[in-house]
Amino acid sequence: MQTYDPHKNTKEVRQGSTRWMNTRVLVISTIAVVLAFALIYVWFFIVGSN
Repeated sequence: MQTYDPHKNTKEVRQGSTRWMNTRVLVISTIAVVLAFALIYVWFFIVGSN
């Protein structure tokens, strides 16, 4: 990954990769939703049945 580009100004150099950030948000959000549904399932069907 190239970190230095003489044609970019300081603002452009500081910005991260938008594609990587979008992918990271999508993956973390998907995992969070799956875990939330798993916890709801466990709570209602396994703990609630006793």
